Amino acid sequence: MTQQMGSQSLQFAEAPFILSSASVVGKKEGEGPLGESFDMVCDSDKFGEDSWEASESSMQKEAAALAMGKASVKPQDIRYVFAGDLLGQTIATSFGLMDYEIPLFGLYGACSTCGEALSLGAMCVAAGYADRVLALTSSHFASAEKQFRFPVEYANQRPLSATWTVTGSGAFVLAKGQGQAKITGITTGVITDYGVRDSMNMGAAMAPAAAKLIVQNFEDFGRGPQDYDLIITGDLGYVGQEILWKLVGDEGYDISKNHTDCGIEIFDAQRQGTQSGGSGCGCSAVTLSAYFLPKLASGNLKRILFVPTGAMLSQVSFNEGQNVPGTAHGVVIEAAD
Repeated sequence: MTQQMGSQSLQFAEAPFILSSASVVGKKEGEGPLGESFDMVCDSDKFGEDSWEASESSMQKEAAALAMGKASVKPQDIRYVFAGDLLGQTIATSFGLMDYEIPLFGLYGACSTCGEALSLGAMCVAAGYADRVLALTSSHFASAEKQFRFPVEYANQRPLSATWTVTGSGAFVLAKGQGQAKITGITTGVITDYGVRDSMNMGAAMAPAAAKLIVQNFEDFGRGPQDYDLIITGDLGYVGQEILWKLVGDEGYDISKNHTDCGIEIFDAQRQGTQSGGSGCGCSAVTLSAYFLPKLASGNLKRILFVPTGAMLSQVSFNEGQNVPGTAHGVVIEAAD
């Protein structure tokens, strides 16, 4: 089987499986529509730690332990970890996972990191470089606000276009064999800049990258919207969803009937005051783990295109007046045979 598909995709000759996954979230996420589906909901967003950054590390550690426990594997059974977060030099990941002493590839794809980690982990297993890998990511509302916007104590007003960074961590054990579902292909995104400069409108910044990725996936695999039960973006929210539908529609595809967004699913925007919806590395990771993978495992879904999206900005780039480019990573996930 030819594994390279089109210009940006791979189709695995032997699809790696998701043996297990785990989701750890904060109090607000636990109060949302998916609250009963998460593996762990903490009553305090500090997770027993003294700082927001340390609490994010604690989430990663717990999510990794839960995922490995579900798969009945120990840290020494994991060949590599592919993981990252939103913080400078991915400190939530390095401090959270160092006690496991598993070889680590630290990743930064902004809010698309879950897709990046799953893609690289699947490639590694499919190529025979590892029997088992762990794909992992996290985000925390307070640590992200502190780094990219304003400390929560500042109490700044949020526009309707803003998304709420999810406090959560999702972990996935990938291996050959059998599992909840299998990763049959990936489409790797490119950096896309549509000139957006508003850091409070992440949906507008990321939607063009998601649109380009989805259309490229269709072209590379010779598919269309009808070939997926669901096309699931990670972090666009309501504002980004409208832009996405328009951009993909301009290319001749209507995804409005089978598209959803993790940022829309995880919160009740009206009741919880999350404006456009959710975002952050943890948003797509915990929603995939808690909500969509069980639907694949039960057979309610047969094939999905999972597309986490990321806004590639930093404090430096934003303060220097640069645009906010986006990226996206697509992962084709199918029900196990």
